[in-house]
Amino acid sequence: MTTTPTNFASIVNRLNSANVTFPFEHLGLFKKDLQPGYVIRAWFPGASAVQLLEAKRNRVLASFEMVSDLGFFICDLPKRKKAFQYRLKVTINDVESLALDPYQFKEEAFHAVHFVDQQASNVYKQLGAQVLTLTNGIKATRFAVYAPNASSCSLIGDFNNWDGRSLPMEKTACGHFVLVVPDASVGSRYKYEIKDSQGQLLPHKADPVGFYHEQYPSFASIVYDNNHFDWTDNEWVTKDKSDHYQSAMSIYEVHLGSWRTKLDDQGTETPLNYDELIRDLIPYVKELGYTHVEVLPISEHPFTGSWGYQPTGMFAATSRFGDPDGFKSFVNECHKADIGVIVDWVPAHFPEDAHGLAQFDGTHLYDYSDPKKGWHPDWNSCIYDYGRDSVRQFLVASALYWCEHFHIDGLRVDAVASMLYLDYSRDEGEWIPNVDGGNHNYEAISLLKWVNEEVKTHFPNTMTIAEESTSFAKVSHPVHEGGLGFDYKWNMGWMHDSLVYINKDPMYRRYHHKDITFSMVYNNTEHFVLPISHDEVVHGKGSMIRKMPGDEWQQAANLRVFNGFMFAHPGKKLNFMGNEFGQYEEWNHNTQLTWSALNHRKNEGLQTLIKDLNRLYKTYPALHELDYQEQGFEWLDSHDEERSIVSFARRDSQGNEVIVICNFTPIPRDDYKVGVKHDGEYELLLNTDSEFYWGSNYNAGFNFKADKQPWQNQPCSLVLNLPPLSALYLINKTATLK
Repeated sequence: MTTTPTNFASIVNRLNSANVTFPFEHLGLFKKDLQPGYVIRAWFPGASAVQLLEAKRNRVLASFEMVSDLGFFICDLPKRKKAFQYRLKVTINDVESLALDPYQFKEEAFHAVHFVDQQASNVYKQLGAQVLTLTNGIKATRFAVYAPNASSCSLIGDFNNWDGRSLPMEKTACGHFVLVVPDASVGSRYKYEIKDSQGQLLPHKADPVGFYHEQYPSFASIVYDNNHFDWTDNEWVTKDKSDHYQSAMSIYEVHLGSWRTKLDDQGTETPLNYDELIRDLIPYVKELGYTHVEVLPISEHPFTGSWGYQPTGMFAATSRFGDPDGFKSFVNECHKADIGVIVDWVPAHFPEDAHGLAQFDGTHLYDYSDPKKGWHPDWNSCIYDYGRDSVRQFLVASALYWCEHFHIDGLRVDAVASMLYLDYSRDEGEWIPNVDGGNHNYEAISLLKWVNEEVKTHFPNTMTIAEESTSFAKVSHPVHEGGLGFDYKWNMGWMHDSLVYINKDPMYRRYHHKDITFSMVYNNTEHFVLPISHDEVVHGKGSMIRKMPGDEWQQAANLRVFNGFMFAHPGKKLNFMGNEFGQYEEWNHNTQLTWSALNHRKNEGLQTLIKDLNRLYKTYPALHELDYQEQGFEWLDSHDEERSIVSFARRDSQGNEVIVICNFTPIPRDDYKVGVKHDGEYELLLNTDSEFYWGSNYNAGFNFKADKQPWQNQPCSLVLNLPPLSALYLINKTATLK
């Protein structure tokens, strides 16, 4: 339908003020109503002339008439009998340029929103900036953004000099704004200029489904082709990992920006890029024997000091270390080195930064509008509205995106407890009960179940891991069994209790013995990961070695026995970077780890111990196969409070054993008797007091004989010399297993 000339003044004024909701009604190629032919209407602010060209050969077909010197042009084509594709030659400030008119691609623009609601993955397959090939092989980018309460939305970027007047987007019935722009290519920077329902201009917004973003000060989104990277990790990706509960999993948690740094030309400390992390980090993780690396949130975030836990780009790997292909390459090379990659994922909250999701279209589009539900007092951030369909699809899509496009092996979901409880970190009267009057957030619970089901359905080899600190039931049980559907749950109880215990002066540990034994009361209720994470070495908590009591030797010895206990305890393992060599300083995200510490025998010994623990942990199925089954663990003695000693057996499905004895005092215990199941010859696998680890090398021996003398409800017994502050691992070399 054409528009009569009397309306042009009104149209031009609206276009010039960037206040047009349906630009396809006014711009592009139109068939005339009452006479033959077509008419083209074009809008180029500041242009002095526009010519019509053939799309392929750039032959001039006609000149446009300038209807308004603001930049509105019309070309009458009375003899044209059918629609066609065309190109324009535009003159601005005496400079000519060629352009394909975006407003001739209406159908291609609307294609984006036809399928969005059908499945969550369509959010990232259809929205954002999608690189595509139009008819006749024309390369273009389709932009689609959800802003249902906005009165107008314009695309701004490198391709239009960031002029909010020049590329108004079309609003669809479902609330998306769409436009296909041939001039926007891979690498083009862009944002959205949005006006709220009252026509008030909002801060320029980055793309919520943007795949690549610039850093401060622009925070601009960047057009990126997700299908460009050439993966070579097929052998890893296709490997069946359904037995992960029975497998060894030792995770090295790392903050990529501060693991190791370099000096730039000005002598400023800067983080390694993805290529340099491939060169340095992957061999290091491999050498130490870890099975997985877990990176603190890699999703784009504006404030470095948030460590990634205040993300604004849920579909973008941070550009701090390179482009998204760089992170893909990092994952690819990890897989080729047989190292899995877990990423921290943050669906619990998002920051208020003006370019982000907050007040995206002038309303609480992504968060709960009531601050009693929508504002997080601990982190001064917005809480997603888990009951809104568009938000739920957005978050599920983000989880699937990382699995599909980055081949990640696990999503560690941050702050799950804050999602589950409406009264999390709130006092009386500061929260809104659910429909049953309780404190469970049914909407968030439903979302987490959906996320886990979708990940398991489409990416069965990808694990989901909950950071959940309460006794919420069945976090790591399947949804069909009434659980939340996570594969694993961080064992925050074990972490808290064991650190409370090990921080005590050994003289007083006898009064806190249950802190080191209580975790086995509930061990089999969930699939646990034992986390000594970044949270335990910041904000004045001190580094791991500084938590330990005593002089320098005792601090190191305490850390060694703690690590020995941790690797023998049921549950998968996680340790934050720097813990492995006993960094003395508390973690600081602004600087690299204190690698110079490895010049000292103490720290080198601590690192060597971690290497050996990882090797033994992976080599002996007894230490990992039956983590969550009763037959995988048996206390030999959990009641020796007076001497602060615990002993237990770890077993695999064949009955093979590793016997573990931990002496948590600096007093050697000679002739210490331990009950065991089998008689025969026993061999020492590990002694954390060894001189190789900077221990005292107390004479514990290497080979032992168990006699058929019952002890501690076991048919046989061993007599050992226990070194001070030590963990011993032993195996039976001669037992006939039944």
